[in-house]
Amino acid sequence: MKNGFLAFLFILVSLFPLAQGITGNWQGILIAGPQKLKIVFHVKTDSAHSYISSFDSPDQHAFGLPCSETSVKADSLVIIIKMINGGYHGKWNGSDSIMGYFFQNGQNFPMGLGRSSDSEVVLLRPQTPKPPFPYNSEDLEYDNPVSGIHYSGTLTYPKSGGPFAAAILITGSGQQDRDETLFGHKPFAVIADYLTRRGYAVLRVDDRQMGKSTGDVERATSKDFAKDVEASMHELQSRKEIDQKKIGLIGHSEGGLIASIVGSENATVDFIIMLAGPGLKGSKLLVLQSEAIARSTNPVENSVEANKNLIKFLIDAILYSRDSSEQSAEAWKGYLSWKKTTDPDIVAAMGLNEASARIQIRAQLDRMNTPWFVYFLQADPAVFISRLYCKVLALDGSKDIQVLPDQNLAAIETALKKSASKNYSTEKLPGLNHLFQHCKTCTVEEYGQLEETFAPEALQKMGDWLDKNVK
Repeated sequence: MKNGFLAFLFILVSLFPLAQGITGNWQGILIAGPQKLKIVFHVKTDSAHSYISSFDSPDQHAFGLPCSETSVKADSLVIIIKMINGGYHGKWNGSDSIMGYFFQNGQNFPMGLGRSSDSEVVLLRPQTPKPPFPYNSEDLEYDNPVSGIHYSGTLTYPKSGGPFAAAILITGSGQQDRDETLFGHKPFAVIADYLTRRGYAVLRVDDRQMGKSTGDVERATSKDFAKDVEASMHELQSRKEIDQKKIGLIGHSEGGLIASIVGSENATVDFIIMLAGPGLKGSKLLVLQSEAIARSTNPVENSVEANKNLIKFLIDAILYSRDSSEQSAEAWKGYLSWKKTTDPDIVAAMGLNEASARIQIRAQLDRMNTPWFVYFLQADPAVFISRLYCKVLALDGSKDIQVLPDQNLAAIETALKKSASKNYSTEKLPGLNHLFQHCKTCTVEEYGQLEETFAPEALQKMGDWLDKNVK
């Protein structure tokens, strides 16, 4: 889902090139509703004397998150963070403090920064491919002639032989680079490296507004992102290295939905691999996801159930109201109904008195009431999957708490039985989370703690299936 499911986990903030003295480590506390998150920024210069920075959220065990753009006029800094539709604005005193606020989706959160002794955490990511590579790796730029959107990406393919069967990698929710970089992990770089070594061409592309890719994000939906994938297919169809009859899609999370949309409308798609792709309608998926994530951090059943029921009221307000005014009224009516049937101790523990409830409900409605989120709530992946003609492999980890495997794989298989596809398979891989890592606590917060980027058996499962059904 392009984006919403990690909420403030993807609050990325960078610092500005005001003077040489700004380099170093800076710390602040971000207060967003009941959350208080320690934030540490690491600011340094690169070889071109431009300022670059990374970001840690130690409370969420997230380290080394890359920042995007920074700019400064006089003593004022403006940070634009594309992937979360937000940023940071502040003023540096020339010494040891920066005063400002974080902003996201129209909301401001005051946050000051002071110099910190916290050093930059070195993340161990042993699977990240490093050159020299035993295959060709070519950076590409191309355009969608209809929309005018410009794309940047990397195409890898073997040094000899060909033409090659090819896969286009499609990222999950949120704006991500061509490697689908998350918490220092680069899963798409790992997948591309593995499959290219096995004889396939792989194209991985920067999402809109990442790298050199352009295009509107604020008004875009999964349907629009499907058009981006079609443009990438056209690019591959122009390449002599590519077998034109064997171009397929590999989509992770929302990327699985996008792959299904493209495949349902384009008969030239030869295969689809869905990695933790959704099979359930978005509104149902969100409720199950919220429940599973809440249970992973707070196993008190009554509290989890209360949280789930409140989310249902918010979703109904979005889906069944005619305008924002009616949404607010229906959401508040739902909250009051929820409060009457919920243990007062749970309501108090959630910090929901009348004033705070109004603020939080309004904030949640603002976050959910975007073109992408509304489309996600309404979209039923089964409709697109049932229209597929191509070969399909759907994989999910047994410990996935974002796209729950049992419910979603069952929905995918039911839809595939209705499709024209004669070659499909679904499988749940033991012990793996949403990112296909072997997990221990299997919470969202653990993603960044794990050294493994992508389980070897999941890579082999894809490679073996492609060898059998495509190559």
